[in-house]
Amino acid sequence: MRDMPEADLQSPGPALPADDVVVEALRCGDEDMFAALLTAWSPGMLQVARAYVADEHTAEDVVQDAWVGVLRGIDKFEARSALRTWVYRIVINRAKTRGVNDARTVPMTSLTTAKEDFDPAVDPGGPRGGSRGADDPLAPPRTPVAWPSPEGEILALEVHQHIERALGSLPARQRVVITLRDMQGYSSDEVCALLEITAANQRVLLHRARASLRGTLDRYLTAQSGKEPTR
Repeated sequence: MRDMPEADLQSPGPALPADDVVVEALRCGDEDMFAALLTAWSPGMLQVARAYVADEHTAEDVVQDAWVGVLRGIDKFEARSALRTWVYRIVINRAKTRGVNDARTVPMTSLTTAKEDFDPAVDPGGPRGGSRGADDPLAPPRTPVAWPSPEGEILALEVHQHIERALGSLPARQRVVITLRDMQGYSSDEVCALLEITAANQRVLLHRARASLRGTLDRYLTAQSGKEPTR
């Protein structure tokens, strides 16, 4: 696996020491440093892995395997990219391989069946607070929606579930781009560097993914607007 000289991913979440300090600590077997990395980076790695594989448990296996790869390969890290960029490349490669292997044995219908668990504690804007475009279906509405309670809570959960199902049905490349851009808040340049794609390709993938999610959400909300309120 080669390091990437392009734009580096910056580390969200808890502050970590400089890369050279982290790398040296990992090479020396510092368990506290490794635990800090697990806490800071694993949630984002899990989201990215989930873009390539069929379910949450498989994504967790991929992330665990990626961390094993990090520890085994840390002596070969040459610092031609940020450490986190290098780590993310490992999890992406592992997830791609696992997704392809699973697709050979699992019926295709199961790959688009919603079996994901939505975590409402995770901010859809991502830990970096990236800005969202007007066409982003995951962006909060400009005017708060006055949903009644408890009906509103049920509707909000159903909306999240529909978005998760729509995400699961996207092609893998669209899914990972929208995950990085709209769920984790990375810039276009960072995503292009990480996935090794052109800016034009990234824009097309993001536009198609957003359009698909927006269409799914619009159809669902239109259908809901014609229903009688629960009594």
